[in-house]
This record gives sequence, C-alpha cells and structure tokens, in this order.
Amino acid sequence: MCLAIPGKVVEIVGTDLLTRIGHVLFAGVVKEISLALLPEANLNDYVLVHAGFAIAKLDEDEARRIDQQLDALDDLSAQTERTTDKSSVSHRPDTH
Repeated sequence: MCLAIPGKVVEIVGTDLLTRIGHVLFAGVVKEISLALLPEANLNDYVLVHAGFAIAKLDEDEARRIDQQLDALDDLSAQTERTTDKSSVSHRPDTH
C-alpha cells in the first residue's frame, strides 16, 4: 500500500522547475522534498508527498482532515496493539 502525507511548503530552493526543492513542514519537522512533479507548487501551499516527491496540491482544510484521519488510524493501531498485549508501534512515517 502506498501512502501520501500532507505538508506545508515553508521554503523553496532553486528556480528550475525540474530541480526545485521544497522545504516541507510535517508535524513540526521540515524535510527536503522534490517539487519536480508539481511545478505549480508555491510557498505556503499544502502538498501531498509520496516517496520524497510532492504529487498534488491541497487546501489547508483538506490537509488538516488527512492529518486527523492519520492520527485516528495511529490511535486505533495503538489500541489494537495494547489489547493484543503487544508493545504500541506507530505506523506513521518517522519524521523525527
């Protein structure tokens, strides 16, 4: 299964549309993301990121809804792990 995570573009480095890098904020952590597949991405846009590439633009409300759904899934997973007497493991991508 593939998963794309929403984040906010807080800085853009470069001007060439094929090599621009966005510094994208995910839950307090900034990662370098390629904007090559999304040349229309601008500063302060919310984008979906998969495998290090921004693949779609979102509005802020949609980005927040996705984050809330991912948090809910993570909580459910942790509850399931606890009820089966296993240690709790987060299935969200490691952004630390």
